[in-house]
Amino acid sequence: METRALGTTGLDVPVVGVGTWRTFDVRGDAALADAHRVVDVALAGGARLFDSSPMYGQAERVLARALDGRRERALVATKLWSASDADARRQAEQALAWFGHIDLYQVHNLLAWPERLDLLEELRDRGAVAAIGVSHYALSAFPELARVMRTGRIGAIQVPYNPREREVEREILPLADELGLGVVVMRPLGEGTLLRRTPTAERLEPLRRYGIETWPQALLKWILSDRRCHVAIPATSSPRHMELNAAAGDPPWLDADARAYVARLAE
Repeated sequence: METRALGTTGLDVPVVGVGTWRTFDVRGDAALADAHRVVDVALAGGARLFDSSPMYGQAERVLARALDGRRERALVATKLWSASDADARRQAEQALAWFGHIDLYQVHNLLAWPERLDLLEELRDRGAVAAIGVSHYALSAFPELARVMRTGRIGAIQVPYNPREREVEREILPLADELGLGVVVMRPLGEGTLLRRTPTAERLEPLRRYGIETWPQALLKWILSDRRCHVAIPATSSPRHMELNAAAGDPPWLDADARAYVARLAE
């Protein structure tokens, strides 16, 4: 699998990662075993970056258990999510207890970001955090996101991007490219909305020369063919879907005409 440097973070990452929202917020032995199998397949396919958050219920804890004994093979990206300084510090202490260190620590939805960046910089100076980022999902927050990007205090951003959500193309992606920031893409499949109408095999046929067999692969490769994007983090509870997702991280990449074709299929 091809790797790309995640902006100025210095991390070499797979261009397909694993989201844990909803899919890893589970309880019980059977559900934990399913999460473990998804991690098995992800690592086997080279999808080494796993993204989580305390906002995702049990997801951090479940991911930590699924990585037990093989933490060194993974890159863990998680987040701080609290308006309380004390609570944010407790979140960080818990995450570090679970994972040992955090490869990419982000401020979730820019919540109290000046104070949270203070804490993350402290943790980075201690060697507990490798890189710092911020995330947000809403168009209305993009002006503030751009302001944070220009502070020089972060190395990566996490934003939504897919053929139906392209607002980041206006300012955020060009600015990330200008500043050398890494870009992690959330909602690559539109939280499932882009999968409700799957193009026929005949309509996918022109994309097969790019190694595309399925519609989710087409959507993931559409994102990753934009060289400003480093990691797409689809979430799945299916090992088979994880295997197919990981394969979308391999070249060849879509040219401009092929990306336009995928965008038309998604309309």
